[in-house]
Amino acid sequence: MNTLKLCLILYACLVLLPVRVMSADLSPASSERQPIYIEADHIDGHYQQEIEAIGNVRMRRGDQTLTADRVKYYQSNENVEVEGNAQLERPDDILWGSYLQMNLNDNTGQLSEPRYLQKDGNGRGDGNLLLLEGENQYRFKKARYTTCPEDDHDWYILADDLEIDKEKKVGTARHASVRFKDVPILYVPWMNFSFGNERKTGFLSPIMGNTSRSGVEVSVPFYWNIAPNYDATITPRLMSRRGVMLNNEFRYIGQTLNGRFLLDYLPNDLETDTTRYGMQLNHFHNLGAGWFGMINYNSASDRNYFRDLGNNILFTSQTNLLQQGFASYFRELGRNGTLTFSTLLQQFQTLQDPRAPIISPFKILPRFTLNAAKRNVYGLDFDFSGSFTHFSHSTLPHGLRTTFLPGVSLPLENSFGFIRPRVSLHHTRYDLNEPANPAANDKHLSRTVPIFSFDSGIVLERDTTLARENFVQTIEPRVFYTYIPYRDQQLLPNFDSAEMDFSYPQLFLERRFSGEDRINDANEITLAVSSRLIHSATGNERLRFSAGQRIRFSDRRVILTSPQVTRAGSDFIAELSGGITQNIKTDTGIQLNQNNFLIEKIRTGISYRPAPGKVINAGYRFTRDVLEQVDLSTQWPFLKKWQGFAAINYSLKDDKLLAGLLGLEYNACCWSLRFVTSHFTTATQRTSTNIFVQLELNDLMRIGTNPVRVLQQTIPGYMRTDL
Repeated sequence: MNTLKLCLILYACLVLLPVRVMSADLSPASSERQPIYIEADHIDGHYQQEIEAIGNVRMRRGDQTLTADRVKYYQSNENVEVEGNAQLERPDDILWGSYLQMNLNDNTGQLSEPRYLQKDGNGRGDGNLLLLEGENQYRFKKARYTTCPEDDHDWYILADDLEIDKEKKVGTARHASVRFKDVPILYVPWMNFSFGNERKTGFLSPIMGNTSRSGVEVSVPFYWNIAPNYDATITPRLMSRRGVMLNNEFRYIGQTLNGRFLLDYLPNDLETDTTRYGMQLNHFHNLGAGWFGMINYNSASDRNYFRDLGNNILFTSQTNLLQQGFASYFRELGRNGTLTFSTLLQQFQTLQDPRAPIISPFKILPRFTLNAAKRNVYGLDFDFSGSFTHFSHSTLPHGLRTTFLPGVSLPLENSFGFIRPRVSLHHTRYDLNEPANPAANDKHLSRTVPIFSFDSGIVLERDTTLARENFVQTIEPRVFYTYIPYRDQQLLPNFDSAEMDFSYPQLFLERRFSGEDRINDANEITLAVSSRLIHSATGNERLRFSAGQRIRFSDRRVILTSPQVTRAGSDFIAELSGGITQNIKTDTGIQLNQNNFLIEKIRTGISYRPAPGKVINAGYRFTRDVLEQVDLSTQWPFLKKWQGFAAINYSLKDDKLLAGLLGLEYNACCWSLRFVTSHFTTATQRTSTNIFVQLELNDLMRIGTNPVRVLQQTIPGYMRTDL
């Protein structure tokens, strides 16, 4: 019988007698019976009983296509028997095998010598037998599973029983071993894994490492997917020199709040014979009606907690642990006006280094702050800042501080320039428990200081071309004058004032001290100029050069610590930032004391990034009589799949290595191997050496200690290349 005629006859019969399809995911409108289409070299059958197709068989229903050498379809019970080169293709996956029995009604059956491929690349597998157990449910017997591409078995799971739940994107293996290069590296009687990056409850891959202060470490994290908006990770951490620590992380998020709580608990440190813990809480809450609040609470059991148990210099170098609660209210104040009220409770836990002790910061219990601004009131801008703070300290004089700072300015602006004169009055009152200075007899002190400033500048532009690119170049001269009369402040306490780091933006600030306890005297003018290169097409800034000189007309009399420049004269500062070329960027600044023609500060950094995963950084920092340091770091590929990492932070002043890092990474198509070692100073006479080794099997697990965060913090511009 002619093949074309058979197809036409069968097509007509089956359209009139469609096959019923059962699926829980179908809507009522789409659950109507769908026809089956069969094409083959030869078709035989009995009406409403069975149909047999032989040779190049192609059977299609809806979005499923079955091809084989021979197919027998039983219409009465919707069973299918398939022999020879069976292939079942669906929107998300493809199944191959030698013999298939399947019920089209409930998607159950079995496939001999099966192979399995997910089209999204999330996995493939094979085995002795595949059981179809319903819609999107598979079970393999004597199975292998991997995310490596075809003909690549660098790693795989070998399991007696493997379930695949396509709907939940979860795999469950029993009596399973993970093999790398055919070598077993992990055996578990039961394991559950996600192949679609879905959150799920279960054990994560173990973490192993070594540090000089904790010894060999092994951690086994357990992830608890409690609800869609909150979860927890509980990690027993076994340290050969310390004992067993329990690390806990709880995360939550809601419509008006979110937060993270960490608690690490070591019941008995084998080295110190004490109980040790670390805790961190970060919480944000939108309270509504213009109110929001935050909590940031950090605590540790002892001063050496992070130095002994941390593996990152950002943790081990912590000295003051912040413990604060904050609430704020914001609203508009009519047209062109704002009003902000806030309250703060703050204290610190100081982790003292006995070889370099420091004075603990004052506690703030509490602080109330009010800020208001009103713009364009008959051409004038008004602003007000006020605060009421209670400072507390166990050993130093403390008490109440009240501040008021009203101000008014007259902004005159147009498209090419501006003039902004401003007048303000800073008033401070103290009510102390005892005099702050032995020379003072009064516990109730006050200070009132007027402040005047005059800021002006213009912007000049021209079109230019550089390296065949069109730019707008600007020249922006600026003049800033400040006058603040001298007030004797030796008898006043100092709760929170410090000298701000001198930089180009600081040239245009009225005050050089942070906080409210010291108001500097000033009679000085700043002459500055900036030039920018801006891409004509995008408006993005490519490069900026700035230079300024502060000229003092009188000696400074208000100082905090020595040495400080107090004589009349000038400071010169210059900065260059942005892209010198498309691949080379810099951020450089220099400060000169022209009284004695000495360099006071240098801060320079240059970065070369020709492509993702390729970066070289070099930096130099110098502050006269304080520090001189060099920073070098790089991430660079070599050979075909290898890349190296290196970083060094060296103190030239102390002739001492502060931090160093060296590492290698190998990236294959479906796995990566990383080795990183780091050495850093944790205290004045203490150091720590850490070793990170991690094997990452793509989309399955990471075995070892993850060094990625350390690399990101140590090498600016570091980028993962295995994603």
